Order: sequence, then structure tokens, then C-alpha cells
Amino acid sequence: MNRENQTAVKEIVLLGFQALHNFKIFYFLLFLMLYTLTLTGNVTIVTLVTVSPNLKHPMFFFLGHLSMTDIILTTNIVPNMLCAILKEGITVSLSACIVQLQFFGISLGAECLLLTVMSYDRYLAICNPLQYNSIMVAKLRLQLAVSCWLLGFIISFITVILVSKLDFCGPNFIDHFFCDLLPLLQLSCSDTFSVRLENILLGTPITLFPAIIIVITYVCIFNAIFKIPSTSGRQKTFSTCSSHLTVVAIFYGTLVTLYIIPSSGYSLNANKVLSLLYTVVTPLFNPIIYSLRNKEIRVAFKRYVF
Repeated sequence: MNRENQTAVKEIVLLGFQALHNFKIFYFLLFLMLYTLTLTGNVTIVTLVTVSPNLKHPMFFFLGHLSMTDIILTTNIVPNMLCAILKEGITVSLSACIVQLQFFGISLGAECLLLTVMSYDRYLAICNPLQYNSIMVAKLRLQLAVSCWLLGFIISFITVILVSKLDFCGPNFIDHFFCDLLPLLQLSCSDTFSVRLENILLGTPITLFPAIIIVITYVCIFNAIFKIPSTSGRQKTFSTCSSHLTVVAIFYGTLVTLYIIPSSGYSLNANKVLSLLYTVVTPLFNPIIYSLRNKEIRVAFKRYVF
């Protein structure tokens, strides 16, 4: 292929949801409402964890950071998606597309790691309660949270650097509502092996290894819960980690279905729906699940909001 005769792509067209047609106003209002609720819920969680003295427990510290990843994830994707719905497609610069990929990778990677750290926190609290406070001190909490964000940034930044070195010669259409990595690579006219290799060597482990660690910690947690003699004791102990387990199931269930299981059997619209689950629905469910299932969050909400 002679690249000298090709025009370098400077803009990317995100097709969004082309099949909506007469229903685009309805879906625009629906996703706008969901986005507003997501921002309100997660900002409320972050604010309550920051100002409430009753929410200084390590679990709530990590929950505040989890809400921050959800805020970044949805704000990075949903506004452009809303424009794409109204206009039946949106044009963005290639640099803006790569920046969106960067923040998408940071938030997704940090969330995977934060969910793992939260499972470790629950493991210590349930399986090693006598030493929990001496282990999970403020310094360790801060180190774990910073490590999650830093690793998410580094891995995403490496991907973005490699992508930015690729040549994009057309076409410039992505049949999606945001700049995901694989659709973007399909537009490149240069060798994408290094990017795909990096994604396998770094991107896959940051998703799979945390999932394995979470499974192992919850096996230990359930084993400890089953050893509790009283039914009420088992129920009370399980309730302390049920919110986190629910969020993990929704997040990883969607992520594994979309990125790990071969997608050849899925249509493009099915992939978009699955992407909507973890970019729009899961960030909304997180504050709802924790608010409904956690007494301390409800008490703090009533105290500072009402």
C-alpha cells in the first residue's frame, strides 16, 4: 500500500446509534437523565465520604475513589454520546479521540484495581478482624488508592503513546459511540502489532488478575462466614460485603462478556449495548447499591442532605 497517495485522517466520525431515527429524542432524554443521576449519586458519595466523620472507615475511603472513577468514566463518554444521538453521528478530531481513549483506560483500569483493593479490605475485616485496624492504617489506604490510579494511568498512557505513533489513512468512521481501542485500531493503515501485544501483556492482566484475586478473597470470606455459628451473625457479616460483591458481579460480568469472550457471535448493536452497561448503567448502580444496602451511607445522607 502506497501511503504517499493516501490522505492522513485528522478527524474521526463516531456513528453512535444510527438506528434510532424517530426515537432519538426519547433516548437522548433517557441517557441525559441517567447521566444526571449518575453524576448526582457519585458526587454525593464522594462528598459524604469527605465531610462525614462517620464515614472515615477504609471501606468508605475506597468507595469514594470508586465513585471518582465512575464520574471520570461517564463524563468522558456520555456527553459526546448524547451529541451523537441527536446528530446521528459526531465528528471529533483524532487527538480528541485518543485523549478520550486515555481517560477511558485510566478510569477502567483504576476501577478494576479499586474493586480488588476493596475485596482485600473486606477480607481483612472478616477473616482477620483483630489485626484489621493495625493493618489497614491511613498510610496503607492512601498507598493502595494512589497505586490503583497510577497503574491505571501508566498502562493507559503506554497504550495511547503507541496508538499516537500509528498512521491513520482512512476510512475515518467508527460504528460506536466512543473511541474504544479495537475500533480505533481498525482504522489504522500501519502495523498495529505492538499495540495489540501491549494490550495483551498489560491490558489483559489488569483485568484478569484482579478478577482472580477477588474470587480468591471471596472464597476465603465465604469460608469464614460459614464458620460463624449463628444465622444472624452470618447474615450481618455477609451484609458488609454484599454491596461490593454485587458491583463486582455487574462490572466484571459485562467486561468479560465484551472483551474476553470472543465477540464474533455478537452484532455491532449488541456490543454497543454491552458497552452501555459498564459506561452508563454500572456507574449509576454503584451509588444506588451502596446507598440502599449500607446503613452508614443512608444515615450520613439523611444528616447532610435533609
